[in-house]
Amino acid sequence: MPEEIEIPTEHLHEAIHKEAESTSERWVMKVALTAALLAVFAAVSALLAGYHANEAMVEHIRASDQWAYYQAKGIKAVVLITKSDLLRAMGKEPKEQDEGSIKRYAEEQKEIEEKARESAQAASKHLSAHNQLAMAVAILQVAIALAAISALTKRRWLWYGSMCFGSIGIVIFALGVSY
Repeated sequence: MPEEIEIPTEHLHEAIHKEAESTSERWVMKVALTAALLAVFAAVSALLAGYHANEAMVEHIRASDQWAYYQAKGIKAVVLITKSDLLRAMGKEPKEQDEGSIKRYAEEQKEIEEKARESAQAASKHLSAHNQLAMAVAILQVAIALAAISALTKRRWLWYGSMCFGSIGIVIFALGVSY
């Protein structure tokens, strides 16, 4: 019966344990945790930036629809005004119903204009939030890259730079969420 080969795992375990306890490994672990936390903020920022971009587009479409509706009411009013003018020019009296419709179209246009402006304002607000969150994503990605370079090169100052960029990115993220 052949002897089993004994692998000196105790020695390996001790070496790994010593490395884990060393200052640089703890530091690298903190860098990894920092990068993971920054990645979470970057992912949430990217998701929210996409949401706000979509909402901005929807609101722009609503505003455009409202302005088209506004123009349609204006065209209807102009057609009735022209009809009334032509009837007067021919010596006939326009229908009262047409005069009422002209006034109603003008009132409806005011309401439609208000809705269109509200949608345009909402689109602008969503676009601002999108821009803010997209900027946060970019800054957080720089922070993550600096953290990775820091861990690879064992340069603490890069980690500190990463945390500075990360802090700025998180503040910009918070501002973008508050829109």
